[in-house]
Amino acid sequence: MAMRDYLVGEVAEEYAQGLLDRREAIRRLGLLGMVAASATALLAACAQSSPEPVGGPPAVSPTAPPTPPQTTPPPGPDAGAPIEFAGAQGVTYRAAWKAPAGAAMGALLVIHENKGLTTHFYDLVGRLAKIGYAALCLDLLSGIGRDGTAGFTDQAAATAALSGIPKDDLLRDLRAATDELLRRAPNTKLGAVGFCFGAAMTWNLLQAGPLQEQRLRAAAPFYGPAPDLPDFTGSQAAVLAVYAGNDARVNATRDAASAALAKAGLTHEVVTYDGAEHAFFNDTGPRYNAAAAEAAWTKLQGWFGTHLA
Repeated sequence: MAMRDYLVGEVAEEYAQGLLDRREAIRRLGLLGMVAASATALLAACAQSSPEPVGGPPAVSPTAPPTPPQTTPPPGPDAGAPIEFAGAQGVTYRAAWKAPAGAAMGALLVIHENKGLTTHFYDLVGRLAKIGYAALCLDLLSGIGRDGTAGFTDQAAATAALSGIPKDDLLRDLRAATDELLRRAPNTKLGAVGFCFGAAMTWNLLQAGPLQEQRLRAAAPFYGPAPDLPDFTGSQAAVLAVYAGNDARVNATRDAASAALAKAGLTHEVVTYDGAEHAFFNDTGPRYNAAAAEAAWTKLQGWFGTHLA
């Protein structure tokens, strides 16, 4: 599934669930390159098959200004800290980073959602460090403007910018982040966990090809689409694939991903949380599901505890 098509589908889904009103949905589709007539037709089709709204009425009114990304690290000592490190071609990478209090049980590359490096991921890096992992979440918008995600005053524009970055460039940046992570946490095994857009990138790290991340020993993509014709041969990672029961668009790729994991002979488990929506793990979003998120967190700890030991 092409990343831009995936993001277009996400806007349409949020509109169908009542999380966006029509004007805001059309604006976001326009940022993703859709002309008004095509956007209108897509939303009309969504309205005809719309499920019950999630979280009440539309979150955005027709007169509301664009929503800026929430990029400030949470207060307190437990959150990840902003860092910078040098990259190829003069790029200064930005990331959230946190080391555990003692010896690291492993090194975890966290890959953010399509909104960029937001407050939620500073918090998540801190949560992972608290249970013993060195954790780093790269701002994949580092190469756009001086401040990456924080430089955008419009969350939808940040998403659109992310969708325009070629996949191979994103994978190159994730490899640079992996190098930095392992420099800060040497002699540890590497894992990756990604969400939504970040889960799609996690699948791409596992995909056979010249940019395959051979160092990965464990990976956990949360509700992200696998590549078209997935091929994970050559990977060495144990994969925990997490899905939401009420996420038909992403779940349409689940069987192909499962078959490719089996064909590659990888240790893997596919878990679907019934009744949960896409993005159920993000406790700052309208589709957060506390029970499913807690169960997935427990599962994630066990997976990395086993496969990064």
